[in-house]
Amino acid sequence: MPDQLLEQLNCMASYVRNPHQPPQPGLEARRLAIYRQLFIGSIESLLAASFPVIQQTLPPADWRWLVHDFYANYRCQTPLFTKLAGEFVTYLEQHTDLDNLPPWLPELAQHEWSESALLLSDAVEPSHNPFGDLIEGELVVSGLVQTHAYEWPVCDIGPDYQPGEKPSAPTLVLLQRRAGQVTFSRLAPMAYALLESLMEHRRSGREHLVALAEMAGVTVRELMPMGIAALEGFKAQGIVLGVRWG
Repeated sequence: MPDQLLEQLNCMASYVRNPHQPPQPGLEARRLAIYRQLFIGSIESLLAASFPVIQQTLPPADWRWLVHDFYANYRCQTPLFTKLAGEFVTYLEQHTDLDNLPPWLPELAQHEWSESALLLSDAVEPSHNPFGDLIEGELVVSGLVQTHAYEWPVCDIGPDYQPGEKPSAPTLVLLQRRAGQVTFSRLAPMAYALLESLMEHRRSGREHLVALAEMAGVTVRELMPMGIAALEGFKAQGIVLGVRWG
């Protein structure tokens, strides 16, 4: 590509990305504004579809400013439109000091994005024995399950509720993809801790429950009935698939 043409294209792209840049010599700003509106309109539509709660909750002027700032100043690491929502989450996590934006915004964005990320995930279920002993066998968790812990009540935030202070307890969320759909549910602290252990360690069900009892400061005898019921519940929901082939 001739250097002059490359320079012209870069100049045009810079102006379309940010109209505070000088326009390309010989082109009217009015014409370039049409291109800019087409590009940023597409980006805004994609982000609004990926983050409907944020788009509906923020004042319209704040939402437009956020989209424009992301478009002008953030350098995406992928050209794929399906990855744009993840890039927006990274942008918010890197700019927690943005003026006039609520402190819960990065976590809410991550919460909304996690649904589409899991829906598009190409993860496959690991090999397992679905009929193994959940207590003595080494448990296998579905590859289509995620847990998240948030400082802000992301499940409740919306147009009618924007918290001003962090609650004392975190919001613990389970995501699961089944039959092509992603569902959310809240977790109690013990269930969350057990799931985290299941996903992080290769242990038998008994070993997981022993570790959980130590963490909770109770005896294994006290925890075991509740723990067995939790594991059986996870199995019924397809969260625990079974045990590893021994």
